[in-house]
Amino acid sequence: MQNPIAKSLRIVFMGTPDFAVDSLKTLVEQGYNIVGVITAPDKPSGRGQKIRSSAVKQYAESQNLNILQPTNLKAEEFQKELNALNPELQIVVAFRMLPKTVWALPKFGTFNLHASLLPDYRGAAPIHWAIINGETETGVTTFFIDEKIDTGAILINKKTTISNSDTVGELHDKLMHLGSELIIETVEGIAAGKLTPQVQQDDRNYKTAYKLNRENCKIEWNQRALTIYNKIRGLNPFPTAWCHLEQDGKKEMIKIYKCSYTLGPVSSSPGSITTGKDYLKVSVNDGFINIYEMQLPGKRKMDVKSLLNGFQFKPNSKLS
Repeated sequence: MQNPIAKSLRIVFMGTPDFAVDSLKTLVEQGYNIVGVITAPDKPSGRGQKIRSSAVKQYAESQNLNILQPTNLKAEEFQKELNALNPELQIVVAFRMLPKTVWALPKFGTFNLHASLLPDYRGAAPIHWAIINGETETGVTTFFIDEKIDTGAILINKKTTISNSDTVGELHDKLMHLGSELIIETVEGIAAGKLTPQVQQDDRNYKTAYKLNRENCKIEWNQRALTIYNKIRGLNPFPTAWCHLEQDGKKEMIKIYKCSYTLGPVSSSPGSITTGKDYLKVSVNDGFINIYEMQLPGKRKMDVKSLLNGFQFKPNSKLS
């Protein structure tokens, strides 16, 4: 049963992407008192560079919520606006690092929802790296924000399994919904005084969710099949695993979205391509990667059968 004290708390919500919308929506639909929503400024996006609002802003506007879009969280004008909201609790989901003058403001504190089982996978891309590293379990964690990134005292976590076929897109949605449930549980626990924050210990080497970049999204075909398979699904649909197609003296970048793998003896070198009427497989050091969906330069994403109807891989073609 929900606590009337929790429902009366003056809550400021901070977030930007789709992942944060589900939590804000759950708070609104369950009647919590959202006195302000802080999100990123509008910015140009896409080929036409049209000015676009964040997913959180779009939802907040639909609910007639009070929206702030500061460019500088330390700016005096923004801090005055935030203070005027008189927040008693602040909730952060997929936003940016906050200065102490912001996170230390509410009497009940500021907590963050992180898409991993902290202290593992602190950092920018926890969902991606859990799959890339072949984890079978992950979850979501709420914790009080402090001066560093993802190091504050843990409030609650919830676990979920990762199947051996989950893509990062599928796991993202699973954790998004699980996270919205955990947000409510955390607000209720804080209001009732029933949570005992647990300080994160730094007594072992924790797994890190490094920021994704061009280099660590590249496929290395001399790795094991399972390693390559996990990287491809851990980057599907965004930002997508990539490599080079070498053919006819040209070297062009391609993206690979869906695949499976087959273990077994291989006679060709890593990256060698074998095609049939409706299949494409690539040699690796302990088997083959079977590619089902990919994107060639200047083309749209296509399933391999459709792609092979209009594109021919030459006998000397390879991926690198």
